[in-house]
Amino acid sequence: MPQGDKAKYTDKQKRQAQHIEEGYEAQGVPPAEAEARAWATVNKNDGGGKKPGGAGRKKPAR
Repeated sequence: MPQGDKAKYTDKQKRQAQHIEEGYEAQGVPPAEAEARAWATVNKNDGGGKKPGGAGRKKPAR
């Protein structure tokens, strides 16, 4: 996956980024900067794209 590819993000994360980007643009931030800030905010809140299911600590075998 090339750098900057948004394929691993959920639809909800994409909607959040779009909404945040529109807010930055309304404040006068240039579009490219607004997009970068929006995705940085989504990554900060959610830790990036989708995570593989079932990840977590397992109970030790006895």
